[in-house]
Amino acid sequence: MINRQNKNSADINLNSPIDIYLPRFLQPYARLARLDRPIGTWLLLLPCWWGMGLGLLNDDDWYQINLKFILYMALFAIGALVMRGAGCSWNDITDKEIDAKVARTKTRPIAAGDISIKQALVFLVIQCLIGLIRLLQFNFLAVLIGIAAMLLVVIYPYMKRVTYWPQAWLGLTFNWGILVGFTAIRETI
Repeated sequence: MINRQNKNSADINLNSPIDIYLPRFLQPYARLARLDRPIGTWLLLLPCWWGMGLGLLNDDDWYQINLKFILYMALFAIGALVMRGAGCSWNDITDKEIDAKVARTKTRPIAAGDISIKQALVFLVIQCLIGLIRLLQFNFLAVLIGIAAMLLVVIYPYMKRVTYWPQAWLGLTFNWGILVGFTAIRETI
């Protein structure tokens, strides 16, 4: 398990609700998905909702928030939570050797040995399947644009090796949701 002595130099918060409310065997998975740090989920979700709002701008009935709109908001919330977790899982799988050597990241679940690569890959697949099931609730074009975002997610960990500005790539990845949200409402781009 995590070495609790060097918690000040690590990016893992050991006094989070994860430690209080989750069974011990689930804690490393929750940390891998960064469930204790919701800012990434918000950064993924808000562009999706913004895209939905933009899709309503030229609609004569824009003021009528109907059940479909509320359902889409919920679907995007679920998608943001699981796909942010999937992105973090992929990042940690890809960077496992680097994370083990850096004080800030050495206590992450894979680098610390709390989760094996095989376990992390299974968890990644489960998150992606939940995300896909959620994505398939939208129209065909929104599904294609959502799937295209996976290319950005897969490439992100490698951008840290070729540029000093990997967060620019990450920003593009997070904001891709504007396209998905707009297309989900308008069925066009």
